[in-house]
Amino acid sequence: MEIVGDCIKRSTFRSRSFCKTISLPPSGSMSLLFKNHYILSILILLCLYTSYIRALKAPFHPQDVLPLLPRQVSWPVLNSLRSAVDLLPTFVGAASSSNKTGEWKGACFYKNTAWMEFNHKNGSEFGGGTLHIKVSDAHSWTCMDLYVFATPYRVTWDYYFLSREHTLEFKEWESKAEFEYVKHKGVSIFLMEAGMLGTLEALWDVFPLFTNTGWGENSNIGFLKKHMEASFEQRPQPWVTNISVDDIHSGDFLAISKIRGRWGGFETLEKWVTGSYAGHTAVCLRDSEGKLWVGESGHEDNEGEDIIDILPWDEWWDFELTKDDSNPHIALLPLRADLRAKFNKTAAWEYARSMVGKPYGYHNLIFSWIDTIDRNYPPPLDANLVASVMTVWNQIQPQYAANMWNEALNKRLGTQGLSLPEVLVEVGKQGSSFDKLLMIPEQDDWIYSDGKSTSCVAFVLEIYKEAGLFDALASSIQVTEFTIKDAYTLKFFENNSSRLPKWCNDADTVKLPFCQIRGKYRMELPGYNTMDPYPYMNEKCPSLPPKYSRPKDC
Repeated sequence: MEIVGDCIKRSTFRSRSFCKTISLPPSGSMSLLFKNHYILSILILLCLYTSYIRALKAPFHPQDVLPLLPRQVSWPVLNSLRSAVDLLPTFVGAASSSNKTGEWKGACFYKNTAWMEFNHKNGSEFGGGTLHIKVSDAHSWTCMDLYVFATPYRVTWDYYFLSREHTLEFKEWESKAEFEYVKHKGVSIFLMEAGMLGTLEALWDVFPLFTNTGWGENSNIGFLKKHMEASFEQRPQPWVTNISVDDIHSGDFLAISKIRGRWGGFETLEKWVTGSYAGHTAVCLRDSEGKLWVGESGHEDNEGEDIIDILPWDEWWDFELTKDDSNPHIALLPLRADLRAKFNKTAAWEYARSMVGKPYGYHNLIFSWIDTIDRNYPPPLDANLVASVMTVWNQIQPQYAANMWNEALNKRLGTQGLSLPEVLVEVGKQGSSFDKLLMIPEQDDWIYSDGKSTSCVAFVLEIYKEAGLFDALASSIQVTEFTIKDAYTLKFFENNSSRLPKWCNDADTVKLPFCQIRGKYRMELPGYNTMDPYPYMNEKCPSLPPKYSRPKDC
């Protein structure tokens, strides 16, 4: 955003600029506002808690001006009202010439509708269009609504604070494909529920999730407590276990939870949408000479690329103790004795070595999470928003977007080489929809341009599959459909606490059913070791917070 004089200039991802003029009060009146902030604070508190005032259209709404107040006054209230989730827009409808959207309620204006008018003002082959959006019935005089508008080919935004009919011009369509798409599907409209100031506050809330600071760690913990009802009870020291590696065997599972820095923030969001209480996994393997190794999809190589690798235990463990600045919490999940006895080490090693050096499984990362049309998206997420986020990334980093979803979407469509906009058009031609496309199960034998693709948990479970742990069910189970939660809830792990290593949770007053070997806070793995595998497991499972309940047959 660039401020030019009293004008805000905004750019879309097609490098188009829009400009709105806003009138600011004279400097003297702004000074007076801040000099009298204590009086204003009292008025806001009265508005917040007086039901009679809510029945009228107030001259201002408390949330509209809270961010203007001193931090010690505004932040306690704002933090109780807003969170990082408020950054997510809500899909309210799609406007086309043949489809006037139904009426929806905005954050500011309570009655809104929109429609598209096609035109040939610029004389181009396919013309352009004007999006009409009528807003009315504002709840206060100072509020405004912020919107995002998207097609498969572009994303832009606008805001409204006057009750009237507004317009947004599309000077020309990118191609016939975009023209046909908008003609039949419309321009998708998303409301920023928090409004302009609330969105800025939410940005301030989400930023620390990715910072490598104590502030960032506390923000991640606070987010998971609020949205997943996680506990984060502190363990007694020492927070690192004195491990005897002789007690670790091939197939033992490593569940890892990072709570600060870049990976901490990413894992927090991953946990929220999937219901997993860990964000990364690895597996232990012993070679023919008895040396202990760790197989991991997501190891960062010397070039900074995340790849699949097999590392000596000492090297892996030293990194986690001394170099991993994400404050990892790590649990060892020992295999059940009968499964350990049948674990085919030769087959496991053969598969693991065949994957070394391949990229981390970006291709199937999001598809293990989305199994249903509408029961995997924590509000306000939905398939429309996923499509729009993909469109944004496709414009910003097309190569990254291709790795994340383009190839996988093509496989689901039975096509090759289609870009994301072409995929969104083609799915309609095939009589399907994007939400249905996303829920098509990933197949373990799909070969991508860079080979087989496995995320961290899929890599571990592929090893289990090759080692014979799924028995005759192996052909009817796609482990690339498993989330981390799906993996640790498998009934594959030791269920007799007397068989756990003596050093397992030795210093903790709470005896967990697994061995936490690092971390200040006690790790939680709800549903741990409770589910027997069955055909087509985890292909149709809902995952909505905070309970993430699932039917037995999903």
